[in-house]
Amino acid sequence: MGISSTQIYEYGAISLGQNLAKCTNLKNLTIKLNNNQIQDNGLLGLCSGLLNIPNISSSKLILGNTFIRSNGAMGISSTLPNFINYIDDEGAISLSSAIRQCKQLRFLELDLGRNQIGAIGAQGLGSALANCINLSNLTLLLDNNEIGVIGASRLGSGLATCINLSNLTLDLQQKQFICFGL
Repeated sequence: MGISSTQIYEYGAISLGQNLAKCTNLKNLTIKLNNNQIQDNGLLGLCSGLLNIPNISSSKLILGNTFIRSNGAMGISSTLPNFINYIDDEGAISLSSAIRQCKQLRFLELDLGRNQIGAIGAQGLGSALANCINLSNLTLLLDNNEIGVIGASRLGSGLATCINLSNLTLDLQQKQFICFGL
């Protein structure tokens, strides 16, 4: 479902969540709401509806440039893993709490690019992903953050424990150059 750049505001996102909640047999979900103005309250309302979809094994929610801050990212921690824009370490750790609980998740795509996630947030994500024991396909986009060498190393340590991971797309293109000693 693509609703990008269509002037969706917070009430539209809340209504979308309420209606999606009626789709209780949904297993795969992709929603693109980037370049809208749903803000924190809209995201919380959308996620409230998504909580009522119990069978999701693959999720993708793109919310880039939607005026969402840490409060919206924290609110999402009680739902499924989703895509968020403009979060920091605190928001990434909150999102990690949600991921950690999704042990049955097999496919996950997280677009967390163009945010302010640092080493602590990257470590939290790596640790959370290590708990997803059934994860086989992961796309993790962390471009243009502030992860640095330490964050990249800690993220890699978490990913190394994902024993069922067979497909990985990882984007760590950063604002600052990451240099690994070889």
